[in-house]
Amino acid sequence: MQRIAVIPGDGIGPEVARIGVRILESFGLPLRFEWFDFGAERYLRDGTILPPGFMETLRKEFAAVYFGAVGDPRVPGNEHAKGILLAMRFELDLYINLRPCLLFDDRLTPLKGKRRADLRLTFFRENTEGLYAGIGGVFRQGTADEIAQEVEINTRRGVERICEAAFQYAGQRGLSRVCLADKANVLLFGHGLWRRVFAEVSARHPALQAKAMYVDALAMDLIRQPEAYQVIVTNNLFGDILTDLGAALTGGLGIAASGNIHPGRVSLFEPVHGSAPDIAGKGKANPLAMALSGALMLEHLGHPREAALLESAVEQQIERGARTPDLVPFLGGPAATTEQVGEELLACLSSLR
Repeated sequence: MQRIAVIPGDGIGPEVARIGVRILESFGLPLRFEWFDFGAERYLRDGTILPPGFMETLRKEFAAVYFGAVGDPRVPGNEHAKGILLAMRFELDLYINLRPCLLFDDRLTPLKGKRRADLRLTFFRENTEGLYAGIGGVFRQGTADEIAQEVEINTRRGVERICEAAFQYAGQRGLSRVCLADKANVLLFGHGLWRRVFAEVSARHPALQAKAMYVDALAMDLIRQPEAYQVIVTNNLFGDILTDLGAALTGGLGIAASGNIHPGRVSLFEPVHGSAPDIAGKGKANPLAMALSGALMLEHLGHPREAALLESAVEQQIERGARTPDLVPFLGGPAATTEQVGEELLACLSSLR
């Protein structure tokens, strides 16, 4: 039995998490879902972010975390969000942020003349270093002489393992191209390290085409000819930006899934749409990103057949099923509720099985 920690979190998180778990339970796999109430409500009620020892419990007893979203305007500094999501990424060493950006329906892309075959992007974002390591500070804050410093951290070990993961992924899936996004023409030291290590790793995978591009040129080229790219590996900051660009090219955040992964260890899977407090409780949230994150989790847990079935069900749902308001401008038709889309997706999955 594989134990899954479900943390629905804030805003629309509980709405999509309920549907995601219901769908995953329908497979009848040896998975046990255990719910935890960590989020803004718990934090505001008793000050709990994560209880002592929870990380160790995850490491020893759980196979994965199925995560909704965190973020609540009642906690202006979002201390609870940093202490839950970012803490798990760093303390569990979830160094791969896996972001597939796949076009499920031609109508979903804003790019003229591009089709499903042209937009099959997978991003490998380094998830534990870079500018998000939290190293820096402020001197003379609030004065005219204020100085703020943010330090970017790049280690050979960190760069090598994310590059290796990207090449292995491409090779295992019959892909042929891996691209590095950096800014090595200006950021000479850290990004020079990325260039050198990327070249070393690519030499270990001679069957794959490897190229490095400056991130600004790559962002432009993803609009111009996305079909030229398959797997893209990059640092934490650039990955954060490029993956949202990839989502915009393939239908938006409502169908954008992600995995925060350490191979062979407990890993975390979440939709990337955030808590969206403005639509929480209104039945407008799109549950498909949560479902696709569940498919990534199934694959990580060793259930590739079920993962593929779930992805196919989502594709069919997008093509001819009910859709939430975020997809109506692309696909037309009346807007459906979160629950309606979830029920249809479950029925579609059942018919595929």
